[in-house]
Formats: sequence, structure tokens, C-alpha cells
Amino acid sequence: MLSNTLLTTYGFFETFLYLAVGLAGVVGALMAGTTRDDAYEAGDRQSKWIWVAILVASAFAVITGIPFLSWAGMVAIGIYWFDVRPHLRSLLSGNYGW
Repeated sequence: MLSNTLLTTYGFFETFLYLAVGLAGVVGALMAGTTRDDAYEAGDRQSKWIWVAILVASAFAVITGIPFLSWAGMVAIGIYWFDVRPHLRSLLSGNYGW
């Protein structure tokens, strides 16, 4: 009985986590779509529309729970939020230092 409850709780937690990361991908795609095109070139990143496509596809894979692609999608969404977006924000705010 207790193990069944723990498995159910784990399933809800996993579903919530996947939905939260998928939502972060959708929000990231919207933010990437509204960022200036030249910021990606100045930051030596992929183009704006490539990042939008990566984030939309990743969000779709994570939300639908496709077994291997959902993990790869989580990594791509994390790369955008923790590497690409902070770098672009620093460029757009005029901070060109290391």
C-alpha cells in the first residue's frame, strides 16, 4: 500500500517536472523570438530562428514525454536558459566583459 502511494506520488512529481520544463521551453522560445537578430551573431551563437525551432521542438518532446528525446529536450532547454540567454542579455545590456 505504501509503495503504491510512493509510486503514484513519484509519477505526479515526474509529470509536474516534465510540464514545468516544457513550459520553460515554450517561454524560452517566445523570448528567443523577441530578441534582436544581431545579438545572436554578436554572441557567436546559432541564429535566432534556429534557437526558436530548437526550443519549440524540445518543449514538444518534453511535454509529450517521448522517451529519449524528452531528456535531450531538457538539456537543450537548459542550455538556452543557463548559457545562451544570460550571454545575450549581457551583450544587449552593454556588458562586454568576461
